[in-house]
Amino acid sequence: MMNSLTDRTSVTRRRTPLNRSQIAGFWGAWAGWTLDGMDSFIYALVLTPALTELLPRSGYAATPANVGLAGSILFALFLVGWGLSFIWGPLADRFGRTKVLAGTIFTFAIFTGLAATSHNVWELGIYRFIAGVGIGGEWALAGTYVAESWPEDRRKMGAGYLQTGYYAGFFLAAALNYTVGVHYGWRVMFLTGAVPVVVAILVLLRVKETDKWQKAEASAVRTSPLREIMGPAYRRRTWVACILLTIAIIGLWAGAVYEPSAVIQLATKAGMAKNDAIRTASLATGLLSIATILGCLALPPMAERIGRKKTLAVYFAGMAIAIVGSFGWAFYLPNGLAPFIAWLFVLGFFGGNFALFSLWLPEQFETRVRATAFAFCTSFGRFVGAGVNFLLGAAVLHMHTLGVPVALTALAFVIGLFIIPFAPETKGEVLPQ
Repeated sequence: MMNSLTDRTSVTRRRTPLNRSQIAGFWGAWAGWTLDGMDSFIYALVLTPALTELLPRSGYAATPANVGLAGSILFALFLVGWGLSFIWGPLADRFGRTKVLAGTIFTFAIFTGLAATSHNVWELGIYRFIAGVGIGGEWALAGTYVAESWPEDRRKMGAGYLQTGYYAGFFLAAALNYTVGVHYGWRVMFLTGAVPVVVAILVLLRVKETDKWQKAEASAVRTSPLREIMGPAYRRRTWVACILLTIAIIGLWAGAVYEPSAVIQLATKAGMAKNDAIRTASLATGLLSIATILGCLALPPMAERIGRKKTLAVYFAGMAIAIVGSFGWAFYLPNGLAPFIAWLFVLGFFGGNFALFSLWLPEQFETRVRATAFAFCTSFGRFVGAGVNFLLGAAVLHMHTLGVPVALTALAFVIGLFIIPFAPETKGEVLPQ
């Protein structure tokens, strides 16, 4: 009796094994997403030294206020590029996941490398804009690919594993800045962003197209996927997902974009030399990344236990508290560096809320429109985020402080708590064909 119970338990816990193609595909998607995260965060780390050099060449004084404003404008341009990355979704629904995934990686890698050649802020802005178009598409296609290619009993955890790649990229960028950036400058940092070209080639040559897409393609009647996700069947879930993703993207500024600048300011205030302040920012970024990876890994089991909506509510509430605690309180303490970095761990953990969208969005849409829906929802948030980021930069300039404007982004997560109930709960449901 005891033996039969043990046998049944082992069978229940045994997971469907992954084949070579699924493993290779995951690592290709994960590596692309890692290098995507590295590319995104390189800009945040090199923002101050790059603009300090390029603003005078562009006819502007490199004052802290001008650096903050120019940085916000350039990041807004980058987010507009992210928003235009919607084009990759319909292409992936029409031509397949792997070819288009490789195309996104090629785009962001080449134009990140070209950013190293910038002679003024205008050139840097153009390169970052086009790189943003590539970077924005990678998440939608990597998330769609893993959801469709992994077995049903493993794809939820696969979403959590995939999302760790983006923050592993943050950690990689911080490590490169600590070792390479400090000694060789911001241009070499951008050059390291060209490395993903190799990953794109491997994805194109080694990774097989998903069976779900091939089946959907074979039986599909040609329709407009964009028209379909705006139709009666999907309209509500499309717009609710857009709003929730917009809120998560707004939170990126607290968790990523402004964190290095805040740490550098606090470290300088504490009496550190310039290079030591940059190293401290890199270490703080590493801590933030580790915490976010832990948050990504903790999220799928929680989503399976209490549901998608309650899990997102927990993470949104955590983000609101952590943003206020770090930028609204610790940033203004007389000796705020250590408390601020401690709050970064909490901020990083709940920043893992993005892993839920990698798990949840594919569950809400059928295969024939899945990549389009994923790309549209993420792109919408980036367009709105670009406008909010511009306002945030103007607020920093007007108020002559970084902390309060960033702390106010916590309000977005409070609003999100009232939007979550309108989303569909997909706990226990299989990925729709």
